[in-house]
Amino acid sequence: MPKTTLSITSKNYSSWSLRGWLLTRFSGLEFQENLISPDDPDARAEILLLSSSILVPCLYHGNIVVWDTLAIGEYLHEIRPKAGLLPADRAARAHCRSICGEMHSGFSALRSALPMNIKAHFPDFKVWSRAEADIKRITTIWKQCLATYGGPFLFGERSMADAMYAPVATRFLTYDVKLDSVCSAYCKRIMALPEMQEWIKAAKLEPDDINELDVEF
Repeated sequence: MPKTTLSITSKNYSSWSLRGWLLTRFSGLEFQENLISPDDPDARAEILLLSSSILVPCLYHGNIVVWDTLAIGEYLHEIRPKAGLLPADRAARAHCRSICGEMHSGFSALRSALPMNIKAHFPDFKVWSRAEADIKRITTIWKQCLATYGGPFLFGERSMADAMYAPVATRFLTYDVKLDSVCSAYCKRIMALPEMQEWIKAAKLEPDDINELDVEF
C-alpha cells in the first residue's frame, strides 16, 4: 500500500482541515497526520480567511499529491469507490456534488461572521444579516436533502456532503444559532460521529495560538 499522509493545521480553527480529515477517515484509507503549525503562512491564511487558494489540507498518497478539499474528496472517491463518499445513484451524485461545490465556493458571509472555534461558546450571539442569509440557505439544503433521501445523513448514508458541512455544525453550536428540530437533530448527529468526537477531543487540547480569532465577538 502506498504511504499516505494528510497535512492539516489547527483542529480548533481550521474548517478545511476538518473537511479533508473527515473525507479521508470516511474513505477508510489509513493515513498519518502531518500537523502544520498555525504560524505557517499558508496555514494562517486559511484560518484567517485571507486566501482563497490554499495548500492545506493536502493529501500525499504515494507519489500523488492532492490539495484543495473538494479535489481530495473526488480523488478518494476514485480510489475508494465502495466507501460511499458519493452516492451510487447518478442523480443523487450530481446533487451531492452540487451542494459540496456550493459549500466550497460560497457562504463567505458565514465564514467571516462565524469563524470556526470549537473550544469557544458565545451565547445569544448576534448574527449579522448577510450571515443569516447563508444560514437560511444551508438549513434549506439540509432539510431538502434529509427529506429527499430519508436521512439520517444528507444522502442517506454518510457522504462527502456530511464532511463538507460538518464544520458548519460546529459553528452553529459555538455561536448559539437557533435551529429548527430537523436541523438541530442533524447537527447533533454529526457531532456524535466517532470521528467528530475524536477531532473535538484533540481540538480542545490545542493551545490558543490564533489570537486574532480567540476573542469574544
